[in-house]
Amino acid sequence: MTDALTKPKKWDARYLNPSCPHDTNYYIKCIGGGVLACGTTHTAVCPLDVVKCNMQVSPERFKSLGQGMKLIIREEGFGAHGILKGWLPTFFGYSVQGAGKFGLYELFKDFYSNLAGEKITTEWGGVIWLAGSASAEFFADMGLCPFEMVKVKVQTSPKGTFPTGMFAAMSAMRANPSTGFPFKSLTPLWCRQIPYTMAKFYFFERIVRTFYQYVFTKPRDSYSKATQLSITFASGYLAGIICAIVSHPADTLVSARGKASNAGKGYGQIAKEMGYTTICTKGLGTRILMIGTLTGLQWWIYDSYKTALGMGTSGH
Repeated sequence: MTDALTKPKKWDARYLNPSCPHDTNYYIKCIGGGVLACGTTHTAVCPLDVVKCNMQVSPERFKSLGQGMKLIIREEGFGAHGILKGWLPTFFGYSVQGAGKFGLYELFKDFYSNLAGEKITTEWGGVIWLAGSASAEFFADMGLCPFEMVKVKVQTSPKGTFPTGMFAAMSAMRANPSTGFPFKSLTPLWCRQIPYTMAKFYFFERIVRTFYQYVFTKPRDSYSKATQLSITFASGYLAGIICAIVSHPADTLVSARGKASNAGKGYGQIAKEMGYTTICTKGLGTRILMIGTLTGLQWWIYDSYKTALGMGTSGH
């Protein structure tokens, strides 16, 4: 790919917005936006994540969001050893993942668009979004996996049975081959995150375009930045609800893998023992609340960042 700022003669997806060409500098900025959007939001909802993971792993003890949160706070406290445990691997893991998710999506979307050509991209844009997001998440999850395994193990281990500090937890998992650290959970992570990210980007792109086509019908630039960012948040939130439903079964299995009694078991065996209804529904309401809010905020932060740098909002 060239960094030339002059518009080439042939059609090129990187130059569809002449005022903001997609050169190397653009992709680097998108990587920064992804770090900011994903690292901060996932860390902010860490208490919800702690309860959700425990509802999935120990449904007999953690029966609802409110009851589960009260139980953890009562038994383990408010801090980094209690309702906030796992916040540091969450921050690092999802910062790395966000860099790949958003930065590589922009790159792959342009790459596949140019491979397909103008006609196919115009008529089958949804396929381009799906292919770009799936490719981006494939690589992003490689960076996320070790941190996600540590996070889940820390969050679901009973008090006093496992270190809560990130580095101590990593050392303990590395010393115990049965945990499969650092990449044992990569396959179920792909099964969770790739469909999630495909839904996240596809439905965001589709919903934001629908808003501008049928509700906010004036030229996009005629609306204030606040209005554009509100549309971004609403589109992201709606996309996030779909994401939560699509990715929940695999998310349950990733959480269950961290339970001590499941060490060494295959995911098929875990699924059979838990029951498929439990896998698909336990903790889903909490996950919808968490992922809907999280996805809406991610897109809002990402587009606020892009707007501040003169890159415009997403979904063109």
